[in-house]
Amino acid sequence: MEIIIKGHKRILVTGSSGFIGMHLCKSLLDDGYKVLGIDNMSNYYDPLLKKNRLKTLKSYNNFHFVKEDISNSKEINYLFKEYRPKKVVHLAAQAGVRYSLENPQAYIQSNVVGFMNILESCRYQKVNGLIYASSSSVYGKNEKIPFSIEDRVDNPISIYGATKKANELMAYSYSNLYGLNTTGLRFFTVYGPWGRPDMAMYIFAEKISSGEKIPVFNHGNMKRDFTYIDDIIFGIRASIQKNYLCEIFNLGNNQSENLMDMIKYLEQSLGKKAEINYMDIQPGDVKKTYADINYSRKKLNYKPRISISEGVPKFIEWYRKYNDNKK
Repeated sequence: MEIIIKGHKRILVTGSSGFIGMHLCKSLLDDGYKVLGIDNMSNYYDPLLKKNRLKTLKSYNNFHFVKEDISNSKEINYLFKEYRPKKVVHLAAQAGVRYSLENPQAYIQSNVVGFMNILESCRYQKVNGLIYASSSSVYGKNEKIPFSIEDRVDNPISIYGATKKANELMAYSYSNLYGLNTTGLRFFTVYGPWGRPDMAMYIFAEKISSGEKIPVFNHGNMKRDFTYIDDIIFGIRASIQKNYLCEIFNLGNNQSENLMDMIKYLEQSLGKKAEINYMDIQPGDVKKTYADINYSRKKLNYKPRISISEGVPKFIEWYRKYNDNKK
């Protein structure tokens, strides 16, 4: 089902050179919308991947890009004032659970200070709606499975998760104080073409391909709700269209897959057996994630379609082409 955002020609997307941001921008551009992309092009992971994503977007005449950091309030306010977006999709953030143990200040600066700048700019420029990225990390060590938006999320076990919970509280305040429409999306382990090289699927693909051992934490006793990028984009587009006053949704695949099964699909797609280094669980990690998407089905008509057995081969097909082109 294709979603058309009628009457909203100007959309601002932060984190436009990121994994999800690039796919969202391309989807909007293909439908003829004018998109302003903002990204600081950080070197948290290989900047070349971000540059190549951006190169794809710059082939569109209806795309404009500005390299800027969302923590720079003066410049962000200026861009909002000049562009006058009708809707904003805020995906820029310092990502990664484990890196938050090494550099927590980066998360406060980007995910809290930066988010406040976006909220303030939306408020003063009278933006019609803000859709922002939250994360399954807000659930922490929640023992109730599957994770529901009705569950309490007061105990995140990483600074990354804490900043995402803070975003939800800040957005709630702005919706109530200023009538700003806000929709928070809790993403569950997103993967697919152009994916992030700091995430397990990409790391495993690289190490299996080169014959290196892959690090498998908690001795393989891990489960994740792997969600294919196309399903995530559908959920974001539906959120833009619905533009609720103040909502939070889970965007997952509604399946909790064993990590070892994901590795099996990688092995099949790569045609190569994985060498495994079994390790203890890492600080900040959770053993299982599983999204309850009943509310998302009801309010967004969200219906994930791509299983991990279908999605992993699609990712590997892109991975091989991308790496062949770099040689």
